[in-house]
Amino acid sequence: MDTLVLNADAQPVSYLPLSAVQWKEAISYMWLDKCIVLEWYDDWVVSSPSWETQVPAVIMLKDMMRRRRTPRFSKTNLYLRDLHTCQYCNTQLPKTQLTLDHVIPISKGGKTNWLNIVAACGKCNSVKGNRTDMKPNRQPHQPDYYELVANRKKLGVDIKHPSWEQFL
Repeated sequence: MDTLVLNADAQPVSYLPLSAVQWKEAISYMWLDKCIVLEWYDDWVVSSPSWETQVPAVIMLKDMMRRRRTPRFSKTNLYLRDLHTCQYCNTQLPKTQLTLDHVIPISKGGKTNWLNIVAACGKCNSVKGNRTDMKPNRQPHQPDYYELVANRKKLGVDIKHPSWEQFL
């Protein structure tokens, strides 16, 4: 089970990915007095020879944790920017069926960055291959944090405990 981690302002530390930690790490935060527990898992207690506690479902950090100013370039964030949609045929697919496509192929001087990569289905990526005449429906761009968060919310967030809903 995971524990939702909120910043000192009661907002999730990150939506990219959603800031959740394993229950063991959450208990470490409690033990080190780095957080306040807001919600608990009901019938789940862990114990050691000298200590016993319920497992936290939601914790809030006592100190603010700074967010990155610009999102990290990653496959997950790129798929999120493109809303899990092939940029050539406009088909929305699960991320397991998407690939990364270089708009300008590496063999022709293209770079692997926000401005040259789009999400593509396997079929479109194969058809495009090493060509430069096939253009994506939307030009690739570097998103900001808030654009990716908005897209994350459009696609839905995996809520693992009912108490998370009030914070997301």
